[in-house]
Formats: sequence, structure tokens, C-alpha cells
Amino acid sequence: MVRAVWNGKEIAKSDRTVEVEGNAYFPKEDVQMDYFEQSDHQSRCPWKGEASYYHVVVDGERNENAAWYYPAPFEKAQRIKDHIAFWHGVEVVED
Repeated sequence: MVRAVWNGKEIAKSDRTVEVEGNAYFPKEDVQMDYFEQSDHQSRCPWKGEASYYHVVVDGERNENAAWYYPAPFEKAQRIKDHIAFWHGVEVVED
């Protein structure tokens, strides 16, 4: 089981994560979306495509652009479609 925790709250938990480049991508249905706000930030990966971001908000604290996902990943990255990954202090731990 893999969990994502920020500001003392478990924001994602799954036994179906996909690891890509050292990052655990959680299926969206295993993520507590109540803690997420859409961000306007985007980035681009040459083989995964255009990434979009979420801010993580827990107990009034906001972690800017702490989660990302690929809404329309390129063919080689289709296995992370509808998955979310974390950084910026979000702790990802394996139980």
C-alpha cells in the first residue's frame, strides 16, 4: 500500500500506483479530491506530454502546485492517464 500525506492528512492511498521516473502515480479514484484545487500551472515532458497541476489544501494550508497529472498523455505514457503524482513536501510512503 502506498500513501501520500501532507500537513498530517492522508490525501491518497492505493495499492495500484504506477511508478514512473521514481514517482508514484496514484489512480485518481484513490485520491481524496476534496483536498485539491485546480492550478493554472502547466509543464511539458517530451515523452509524457503536457502536465497540469493541483494545489493541495489541508486545514487552511495551501501547497502550491504540489500534485500533477497528464490529462492527455502521449502514447508511451498512457499507463499514467487518470493518475496523480506528488512533490513539494508531500510525503509518499509505502506501508
